Amino acid sequence: MSAWKAAGFSYLQYANVCAKAVRNALKEDLRVLAARRDQNGIKFAKWENGVQKEQKFAVKQE
Repeated sequence: MSAWKAAGFSYLQYANVCAKAVRNALKEDLRVLAARRDQNGIKFAKWENGVQKEQKFAVKQE
């Protein structure tokens, strides 16, 4: 049995814990770049009569 299964984690939870540990172990300059990649931006667009309207972010990015 895998260690992550024995600990009661799903594989996705295990992968997230590992990724966070790696990001925290990086030097400061690389850690800042990795933190930027960790953010997600979700866009949505309305469709009317088969035509896509303007895309907008669901959550405003900083």
